[in-house]
Amino acid sequence: MAHVLDTLEALLPIQGNESGKDTHSSKCSVTVTKPNPYTFDLGNLLINDPNPLPPSPSQAHLSAAARDCAQALINQLLTTCPITSSSDGLLMTLPPSTTPLPREKPLPTEKEPTKWEKFAAKKGIEDKKKEGKSVFDEETGNWVPKWG
Repeated sequence: MAHVLDTLEALLPIQGNESGKDTHSSKCSVTVTKPNPYTFDLGNLLINDPNPLPPSPSQAHLSAAARDCAQALINQLLTTCPITSSSDGLLMTLPPSTTPLPREKPLPTEKEPTKWEKFAAKKGIEDKKKEGKSVFDEETGNWVPKWG
């Protein structure tokens, strides 16, 4: 667990005091307040931040905005989604997604009928229905062979 926290602190540096040492009070707050509220799609784990960024944001500003969005998403998940305990651990049930995602590939096009299909449609020829070798006998309530 300490390794994960060290990695997170390396990715999102916490501003310390003048001596360079981090103190508990210098860590970021878990509450996030912005002028424009976020919109959430918890089914897709999506957050939309309508707050504009400056024209040429610094890396620290981008990191702070990303941290605020991640914290707001986690706060929303923990307050709205039910958490259950099982033998596998804690499980969080996500609501259905509200944002439709685009398809990776376009819808398939309608196939052109073959020459035989065109001829069969013109003459009114239909496919043979396979009748099968068994019929249902209502007296016994079983399937029995048609003959034999």
